[in-house]
Amino acid sequence: MKELQTVNLKLRPCTPADRTDLIDLERDPEVMRFLNGGPVDHETTDPENVTFLMPRGTEPDVWTAQRIDNDAFVGWLCLSSENDGVAEIGYRLRQDAWGKGYASEAALALVNWAFETADLEKVVACTMATNTGSRRVMEKIGMKYIRTVPFEAAHFPEAEQGEVWYELTRSEWARI
Repeated sequence: MKELQTVNLKLRPCTPADRTDLIDLERDPEVMRFLNGGPVDHETTDPENVTFLMPRGTEPDVWTAQRIDNDAFVGWLCLSSENDGVAEIGYRLRQDAWGKGYASEAALALVNWAFETADLEKVVACTMATNTGSRRVMEKIGMKYIRTVPFEAAHFPEAEQGEVWYELTRSEWARI
């Protein structure tokens, strides 16, 4: 992985120096609302035993997003290999970065890298059905809704509405 740059952000592979920022995201109840129903209790939660990614700065598929103008931590994105030619994109941004287009800007840069450099055939993503912000990001980068499935970690409000899956194939991306 190399550093990617957009108009407002730079994406680089995460490092152990990012650990505090990564954990701080998990402590924000709104950031974690659609993943955990609220903040992660770091005293009792093992990152290996949850249904969502809890990066610590050593993951090879996680990119840290920082603003170009001041190097401020914005959040992280990942592109996790699912199987041959398919990867799942994910992202988590600080609340103060919401509504500025950063998620779409960074996700599109990562999707472009996936098809141009990583030679992937398909990028998929999922979120809770009620997470309209994340769904909008997926749509803005050209992903198409595929299906809704039961949310496996249905232990908090709104989870009963399920999880939605989106995808973008290389041929669809080439037409964008």
